[in-house]
Amino acid sequence: MSFTRHDYPLAEHHPDRMKGKRGKPLSELTLDAVLSGAVTIEDLRITPAALQAQADVARSAGRPRLADNFLRAADLVDVPQDVIMEVYELLRPGRARNREQLREAAATMRDVHKAPRIADFIEEAADVYERRGLFSKRF
Repeated sequence: MSFTRHDYPLAEHHPDRMKGKRGKPLSELTLDAVLSGAVTIEDLRITPAALQAQADVARSAGRPRLADNFLRAADLVDVPQDVIMEVYELLRPGRARNREQLREAAATMRDVHKAPRIADFIEEAADVYERRGLFSKRF
């Protein structure tokens, strides 16, 4: 079932459907559960499903770009932080040497990290950077 703008805020309208990485619903994330050790940091981490739900809400509200951002964020949930930072650095104008370097980063995101939307985004950036001469221009 997808969500609509009428389901927002999801945590209030569907607390049992919003779950952390270990599958605990929000309704079980209580102070007592934290104090007893039944809730860990993994229970508080965002999940791809939660971001997909937010994308559904955004799209339903007529915010397709925001929805796309949520979907790209869902791709990144399980990507290691160091990989995210390496790609971020490459995407800064003048950091990547050429289009191929960004295409390689996109292939890694797609094939190794199963992040197809991020890979598409990086490939689009590679094309734009080439058109605008941003491989050699550093700000």
